[in-house]
Amino acid sequence: MIGFVGILAVWAAIIGSVWLTTEAVSTARRQAPDIARLRAPALTILIGAVVAFLALEIGLLTHDFSLSYVADNSSTDTPFIFLLASGWAALEGSIVLWGLVLAGFTWIVLQRAGASDGLAAGALAVLGMVSIFWFGVMGTIANPFEVCTAAADVGCAADSWAPWSAAVAPIDGRGPNPLLQNHILMAIHPPLLYFGYVGLTVPFAFAMSALARREQGTVWLDRTHRWSLIAWAFLTAGILLGAWWSYEVLGWGGYWAWDPVENAAFLPWLIATAFIHSAVVQRRRGMLQAWNYT
Repeated sequence: MIGFVGILAVWAAIIGSVWLTTEAVSTARRQAPDIARLRAPALTILIGAVVAFLALEIGLLTHDFSLSYVADNSSTDTPFIFLLASGWAALEGSIVLWGLVLAGFTWIVLQRAGASDGLAAGALAVLGMVSIFWFGVMGTIANPFEVCTAAADVGCAADSWAPWSAAVAPIDGRGPNPLLQNHILMAIHPPLLYFGYVGLTVPFAFAMSALARREQGTVWLDRTHRWSLIAWAFLTAGILLGAWWSYEVLGWGGYWAWDPVENAAFLPWLIATAFIHSAVVQRRRGMLQAWNYT
């Protein structure tokens, strides 16, 4: 049942994302944009994302092993805090958290937009397109609400994407990777990084909107300055805490090992750092406009 609710919420978010994109494109092209038209689709995305995230967490906390994700990433003896953190311990759950943060940021952009804010309408169109991708992935190839159709001794042996499939609940789940339940930072480090990653989507969306509208000047930079700083701060905190965590996990090479996971966080941090500084140069001296767009 909880899986059915979850996948319905995901598809509601997909529909809301398509709705937001089409409405935002139409609104941005009007002489007098009406941002109020975008409230309903943005709210649909937000509600869908919240319900999907809660459905997954409820499945984990109640040990609903009829969900393949729950059976493969938690167990009855997993401590409470790591049960919560199991929600982003694997690919499918991570995308659910990503979608939740994206939906929340999209709603904040809408709430801060003016009544006739064409630049924000264009940015919301871009955020809608990004949402279509992530919720589309969540609803298809990385579905966190697949049903367990055959039980193994521990965990799920076979699953189905169809929520109406006959579910089989294993006696117990496999539990999360031991390396993901040896430190409290598992509950803190990934969300910090996701807030940073997704936060950088907002400056990107405003940049694309300004390009599409052929707007000159620094208006879009002024609108996204705080977003850039906040996203950079989250990335910085996530990287530092991740380095501390890896130092305490045997075999991760100390504080920093230049592995793909670490580099995936470090490269966006470098770009964000450069962008924050180049944005200051453009606002003060009118230089580096092309760099800031790219």
